[in-house]
This record gives sequence, C-alpha cells and structure tokens, in this order.
Amino acid sequence: MELKKLDIPVMADLFAKGENPEYLFWVGCAGAFDDRYKKVARAFAKILSHLNISYAILGKEESCTGDPARRAGNEMLYQMQALQNIELFKGYEIKKILTICPHCFNIFKNEYPDLDGNYEVIHYTQFLDECIRKGDLKIEPSKMINSRITYHDPCYLGRANDIYREPRSVLKAITHNFVEMSRNKSFALCCGAGGAQMFKEAEKGVKEVFIERTEDALKTDADIIATACPFCMTMMTDGLKYKNKEEEVKNFDIAELIAQTLDI
Repeated sequence: MELKKLDIPVMADLFAKGENPEYLFWVGCAGAFDDRYKKVARAFAKILSHLNISYAILGKEESCTGDPARRAGNEMLYQMQALQNIELFKGYEIKKILTICPHCFNIFKNEYPDLDGNYEVIHYTQFLDECIRKGDLKIEPSKMINSRITYHDPCYLGRANDIYREPRSVLKAITHNFVEMSRNKSFALCCGAGGAQMFKEAEKGVKEVFIERTEDALKTDADIIATACPFCMTMMTDGLKYKNKEEEVKNFDIAELIAQTLDI
C-alpha cells in the first residue's frame, strides 16, 4: 500500500521565508532510516499537524546526535557530531527540541550542555501527556478501549530521566485495560539494545535479554506491547517473532496508538 505523502515543514525552507518555528522535531537515525520506525516518525508528524503545532524538521541537514559513538567509546567522533549539530542549531535559533528517541532525548538534555548546547528538550510522551491534560488533544478511546495494553519502559527514558508517569498516562487515555509487567518502572528489564549494544555481538549467557523481556510482556496476556523507543521496538518485535507470537500480540509505539485512535 502506497503511503500518502505528508507535507512536513523543513527548517531551511521556513527560515528562508523569515519564519522561526517553535519546535525542532528531531527525527533521529531510526526515524529516518529504519523502515519500521519511519512509521512512528510519520505518526508523530501527523499528530503535530493535527494539533497545528509550529514545528519543522532539519531534513537532509539532520545528522546523528553522536550518542552511539559515545556509548561505544569513540569520544572524538561524538564531540565532532555534537559540535556540528550545536552550530547548526545556533544558525536556526533553535530553542525547543521534540524527540521520538529516548537516546536522542537524553544526550540533548543531559550531555550537550557540557558543550554549550542548551535547549528545552521534550520527549514526545511528555508532549502528548501535556496536550491531553490541557485538552488540546482529545482522545476518543472507543477503538481501543478494551485492548489489553502493557508498556515496556525504555532505560534512557525511565531510569536515566525518571519519566514513568507520562507514557502511562497517555496509554490510560486510550484503554481502560492497562496492565503492568511484573518488572516495571525503575525495576524494568532493559530490552538489550541500548548503550550501543544494538551494534555488537551478543555476549555469552544462557538467554538473550530481549527474549527474557518479551517473556515478561507475554505473562501479562496483553494484546499490545507499547514501546516508546526505536531500539525497544526492534527488540520487542524480534522477541515476539522468536516466540511465534507476532500474530497474536502486536508491538506498537505510543505515537502510533494515538494516531490510530485519532484516525489520522
């Protein structure tokens, strides 16, 4: 099925017309290149357009934040990428950044300030929660009101930045059947891909981390495993395939669930 083209504002185009959007929507490497996570980036862009938010993306000017390089120990490459981004942001007078990736969120918020990159950084689950609470985003949960949904906490959103309430609040606006895994919030198990683990071979052990985390999710008897991170989505999806459960249990990002609920 061919996807309908979205009219996404690009920072360079708006700036050339003398317009300065309120938010930079940082798409991230996964949102730009991973076929599955492109759908998440698209869903969030639809939500922003639905809300008539003043935003833009960098398009071809967007690079990596440098997070994987730093986690893998290549500090020089990280600083090169970060300083390049900071210089670009300065040229566009960027002050607020919306991210769909907790790793991008964490490094912009907590590590770029060391290089004089100071911004108001907002993860999309925080943004959606605020829009729902203010009444700007009206959720009609009838489509998923009875769906049994569980949520996997991304490490860089939860333990690293103490963001636990907002994703759950958004999900509870969608369904009356939200269920927690036995290990949740600060006790949640990692998906196994963060901290540049995605890009290296598995270490010796009796079981892959993503398989054990998928088993945590399956024990809830949920219809949907909700995620809020591209790495988590990859690992949960792989876990469901490994367990031969991909037809019975679906893995959706929170942004996708909101877009489905809004029919956009």
